[in-house]
Amino acid sequence: MSNLRTLVFFATPPHDCSYLPDREATTMFVDPRAHIDKKLYSQLTALGFRRSGSHYYRPHCESCNACIPVRLRVDDFEPDRNQKRVVRKNQDLELNLVPASFSEQHYRLYSEYIEQRHKDGDMYPPSREQFISFLVDGATDSWFLEIRLENELVGLAAIDMLDDGLSAIYTVFKPALQHRSLGTYAILWQIDEAKRRGLPHLYLGYWIRECRKMNYKTRFKPIEALRDGHWRIIDLN
Repeated sequence: MSNLRTLVFFATPPHDCSYLPDREATTMFVDPRAHIDKKLYSQLTALGFRRSGSHYYRPHCESCNACIPVRLRVDDFEPDRNQKRVVRKNQDLELNLVPASFSEQHYRLYSEYIEQRHKDGDMYPPSREQFISFLVDGATDSWFLEIRLENELVGLAAIDMLDDGLSAIYTVFKPALQHRSLGTYAILWQIDEAKRRGLPHLYLGYWIRECRKMNYKTRFKPIEALRDGHWRIIDLN
């Protein structure tokens, strides 16, 4: 059984950064042969690691520290006026938590989302193999939040359950329903779900000040950032 003392880590060669132009990135990975159970995964997450399929990683760039791990203290969270409006707007939705697994219905929504909203990203073009390797492989205590409107699947949020919180992995939604702010709605649901389970945190991954696509994370407060090995509440605006 692996633990933090026995884990072996590897670093990738420098490569083009996916988020900031004209910068190179290096990524640290946990040895893929290691057995990562829920306890160890929770410890790694608290150290700033993320899961992508069966891979556990964190940025390890020599000359850049723009990627900041952030998490939300759910008991202290108070929704702002816009977030309350998002909840009211989506009262007609049906929500269902199911184990993370492949289904053609889930993939079609994922594919539509990537095709229409992320053609400029490294996840384009989408494929079934990509969906499985990203959101299904490596699942430990992993779930999909299905969001339905009149029985049609319109949103899907991948969520991992940890010892001290939930980890928001990825959310996709029907692009035609952008006005409903389903990405925000999924996070608000996860905040409430963490509270219901008595878990203190919702991990939101990395925040980069210069990356506009990550600005939404600063709207959830109070937010904690991992810096110099310590989680501290910080104003990221």
